Amino acid sequence: MNITVHPSVIKGSVDAPPSKSLTQRAIAAGLLAPGTTVIHSPSFCNDSLAALEMAEALGAFTSKNESSFTVEAGNRPDYPVTLVCGESGLALRMFSPVAALLSGNVTLTGEGSLLSRPVGMITDALSQLGVKVWSNNGLLPVRISGKLSGGRAVIDGSSGSQLLTGLLMALPLAESDSFIEVLNLRSTPYINLTLELLSAFGIEVHNEHFRYFTIPGRQSYSAREYTVEGDWSGAAFLLVSGAVGGQAVVHNLNSGSAQADRAVMQVLKDAGCLVAESNGAVTASRSNLKAFDFDATDAPDLFPPLAALASYCDGTSIISGAGRLRHKESDRGEAIMDVLAAMNIRSYIRDDEMLIEGGSVRGAVVSSHNDHRIAMMAAVMALGAGQPVTITGAEAVAKSFPEFFSTMADLGTRIQ
Repeated sequence: MNITVHPSVIKGSVDAPPSKSLTQRAIAAGLLAPGTTVIHSPSFCNDSLAALEMAEALGAFTSKNESSFTVEAGNRPDYPVTLVCGESGLALRMFSPVAALLSGNVTLTGEGSLLSRPVGMITDALSQLGVKVWSNNGLLPVRISGKLSGGRAVIDGSSGSQLLTGLLMALPLAESDSFIEVLNLRSTPYINLTLELLSAFGIEVHNEHFRYFTIPGRQSYSAREYTVEGDWSGAAFLLVSGAVGGQAVVHNLNSGSAQADRAVMQVLKDAGCLVAESNGAVTASRSNLKAFDFDATDAPDLFPPLAALASYCDGTSIISGAGRLRHKESDRGEAIMDVLAAMNIRSYIRDDEMLIEGGSVRGAVVSSHNDHRIAMMAAVMALGAGQPVTITGAEAVAKSFPEFFSTMADLGTRIQ
């Protein structure tokens, strides 16, 4: 699908999309909790729907209406079971340990770019914990047999925190206590997010400096009603739209959230954007923008919206943590620079930093690279461009924010 975004003046008030990260975690908790869990205001993005189907394949009874998901713990599934993760890295890494709780044969596979993303961290961790696990030479599919019963493991967290999230969600139901040591952990705010959700479902985990995690076994999840908060990752694009295109008011945002991408607020302020908060709403208004310096190591999903912001800043902005971009839906660092170049903005990578020189953004035809965040970045950049911007493969936004283009239209963006 091709979408053309015209230069536009932004002025409007919209809701942030629900957090897909919390929606997926809540689905997994509902699968593991005896009884019925109702998830209010969930994200209906492709990643969340994949997680819901995976929970059903593992024996849960699920249903959905326009405002909620229901997950009811069910019976043991009929083996063998195949779990299709779509393109969701979180679903793959979180449900692998969850599937290993069951004494059956489970195969996890995916679609698109997920098929080329490494899975060695999954096979290594589960093997240390006594699970029989195989992969396709370090890629999907992953096959699991045996049972996760607890124990000790040392894992490498340099590529992210999603596998640790899966272990923290599964190991409380193991027969024995567990101890996990994590080296070089990245994205620690996402682990705070996991720990908060686990506590809400009655699960106890002991965390020592995000290095050592002690997980008592034989615990039980408590089914409950859970409301998903707004997603700062998606909201970042909307707020940057206000910063470069006029004014955007974004509701349903928790200023005290553990979400890593809440850091966009400080970056906007550092760049000279006029930012105000009131009663769960954030207003971002255009002003004279200046170059900024931000370490996105723990919030790599902010690279695309901040690249759009940097394009309109006076001077050279520096975003650190570029090494986190390689194994995303695209080689995201290269994809960002490709779109920037097509739209007349110079950028380059120096060691672990991406440097972006603000300038005069021009219209172009650009590819989403089948990456939801690249499609959204290009749309935001189009707001102040000299000519319209056509985005090919724009349907990629359905992975995390299917309502993105209609939400942008509600803000006043001219889209066809």
